[in-house]
Amino acid sequence: MTWLIIIALYGVFLLIGWMAARRVREGTPADLLVAGRTMPLLLATLTMTATWVDGGYLLGTAEGAYRSSLSSGLQGGLFFGLSLIIGGLFFAGRMRAYAFTTLIDPFEVRFGKYWAAILFLPAILAEIFWSAELLVAIGSTFSVLLGHSLVAGILISAIVVIFYTMWGGMWSVAYTDALQLVLVVVGLLVALPYVLDAAGGLWPALSGYLAARVERGALFPPLQPAGSFWTLPALVNWWDVSLMLMLGGIPWNCYFQRVLACRTPRHARWHSILAGLLTIALTIPPLLIGVAAFNYPWPSDILAELQETPARTLPMVLRHLVPGAVMLLGFGAIVSAVTSSFSSSILSAASMFSWNGVVRLIRPDLSMRRIRRLIRGSILVLGLLAVILALKVQSVQALWFFTSDLVFVLLFPQLLWALYDSKANRLGSMTAFLVSLLLRVGGGEPLFGIPPTIPYPEIALAIIPEGVIAAPAGWVAQWYDPVTGALLFPARICAAAAGLLLLPVVSRLTARFDPPRPLMRLEVNEPTPDGE
Repeated sequence: MTWLIIIALYGVFLLIGWMAARRVREGTPADLLVAGRTMPLLLATLTMTATWVDGGYLLGTAEGAYRSSLSSGLQGGLFFGLSLIIGGLFFAGRMRAYAFTTLIDPFEVRFGKYWAAILFLPAILAEIFWSAELLVAIGSTFSVLLGHSLVAGILISAIVVIFYTMWGGMWSVAYTDALQLVLVVVGLLVALPYVLDAAGGLWPALSGYLAARVERGALFPPLQPAGSFWTLPALVNWWDVSLMLMLGGIPWNCYFQRVLACRTPRHARWHSILAGLLTIALTIPPLLIGVAAFNYPWPSDILAELQETPARTLPMVLRHLVPGAVMLLGFGAIVSAVTSSFSSSILSAASMFSWNGVVRLIRPDLSMRRIRRLIRGSILVLGLLAVILALKVQSVQALWFFTSDLVFVLLFPQLLWALYDSKANRLGSMTAFLVSLLLRVGGGEPLFGIPPTIPYPEIALAIIPEGVIAAPAGWVAQWYDPVTGALLFPARICAAAAGLLLLPVVSRLTARFDPPRPLMRLEVNEPTPDGE
C-alpha cells in the first residue's frame, strides 16, 4: 500500500511535468530557462516559496529546535525568508529590467565573459552541493519512515525529478512546485495537532521546553553573553551564520531564474517579497514539531537514536507520534519539499552551464534545437553528479549552510557592485574574489576536513584597542571548538567584508588600466530555429 501511494505521488509529478512541457516543445531556449518571461505573479510566488522551503529547511528547523534552541531552529527559515524580501527590494526589479537570463549575465556585462566564467564556478558548485543535500534529506526520510535504504530514496526521487525537468524546463518545475507547496502545507498542518497532542499539548510542550532550557527559549539570542550556553563565541557565531544565510540567500541563480521569469520588474519585486513572507511563516510548523519532540517522553532506545542523529527529528516524529495515514501525508510533504527544490536547483545549474558556460563562451552560433538539447543534457549530467555526491556526503545541515556560505563570501559582493557601482571593473572584481576566497579558506571548513590556518582570534586581539573588549585568560582558545578544532570566529563575515571593500576601491585605483563597462542588456545573437 505504501509503495502504491509513493508511485501515485511521483506519477502525479510526472504527469504535471509532462503537461507543462507541452508549452515548450518547440519553444525557444528562453522558454526552457525563464518560462519565456511570462510567468504569472501567483505562480512565480508559489514556485519561489516551494524552492526555498526545501528538505534542509524542514528537517533543519526541526533539528535545530530539538538539538539546540528555538533561535537555532528559527534561524534558517527566518533569514532565508529575509533574503527573499531584501532581494525583492533591491535586486529583483533591477535584474528583470535588464532582461538577463541568469545570475552570471551581469558579471559578463561588467567584467567580461572570461572572468564571468570563473565567477560561474562557485555559483554552479553551490547549486550542485545544494542538490546533493536535498537528495540526502529525502533519502534519510525514506530510511526512517518507510524502512527502505537511503540509496533507494535518492535514486527514485532523482530519476523522477530529472525526467520532468528535462521535459519542460522552467514551466514543468513551476507547475509541479505549486502542487508540491500545497502538499507541504497540508502535510505539516495535518500532522502538527497529532504531534502536539502526543507531547501534552501546545502550551505544556512549550512550558516543558522553556523550563528545561532556560537560556534557549527565546526566538533570538541575547544582546550580550549570558550563561553557559550563550557565550561570546556562540553569540557571535549565531549572528555570523544568520548574516550569511540572509545575504548569501540572494546570489543564487535558482532565485533569479524565477525573478527573470516574471512578466515585469514590478511583478519580480512583489513575487520575491511575498515568497519571503510565506517562507518565514512556514517556519512555525517544523519549529513546533522540534519543540514537541524535545518534550515527548521517548523510549530510551529511540531517545538515544535521536540524540545521536538529531537530523532525523522530523521523520522520527512522523513515524512514531502520528497515525499511519498522517505519517504518509507528512512523508508526502517532505518529498514534495525536496523534489520541488531539487528540480529548481538542477535546472538552475544546467541553465548556467549551458547558457554561460557553452553558448555565451564557446558556441554562440548554436541553433535553437541544439541549445534545447544542450540544456536537457546538462540537466541529466548535473543531476547524476548530484546523486553521486549525495551518496558520498550524507550530512544535511552542514551542506545546507555551506552552500550559502560559498555564495555569500564569493558572490554577494560581486553581484552588489556589478548592479550598483558604475565604476566597478574586472581588476576590482578579481582582487575582491581572490582575497575573499583566501580569507574564507584560511578560516577552515570542517565539512571537508580543512583546518583553520589564519589565526583570526589572535589578529583581532592584536589590533583591537585595549579596553574595547575584555580579554581574560583563554580568550583566544574559546574561539576554537575544543572537540573538532573548528574556528568559531566570524571568518565568513571578514571574508565577505573584504570583498565588499576591495572591489570598489581597487576598481577606482585601476580605472586607467581597466576602464569600467556600463551595465546594459546583454547582447544576444538569436539562434536559428532549425539550423543544425
